Amino acid sequence: MKNKAITMLLFLLVFSLTPLAAQSVDPTRASLFKLSIIVGAAVITLAVIAGAFGQSKAISSACEGISRNPAAGQHIRGILIFGLVLIETLVIYALLITIIILMVKWGAY
Repeated sequence: MKNKAITMLLFLLVFSLTPLAAQSVDPTRASLFKLSIIVGAAVITLAVIAGAFGQSKAISSACEGISRNPAAGQHIRGILIFGLVLIETLVIYALLITIIILMVKWGAY
């Protein structure tokens, strides 16, 4: 069952990529597009790494704070959720920047 699913996935991937073989691309546009893909991938990768590190640090600090003072658990939990929302917003902004970088029409400039 697993081999059948992998084979079907590979077949669909190859089938969906066949129109790319028939296209001709201007070399200058291709190099700009490759550069935009690299920059976009670097932006989202760094943002995800920083966001994951920040979230893990915030959660571990909140757990430590709640274990030291259980009476302040509700306040710590509220501040933790607000902080996690801000960290996740950073990652979403990076995703939007990456999408903007990838959607620029390089042939028009």
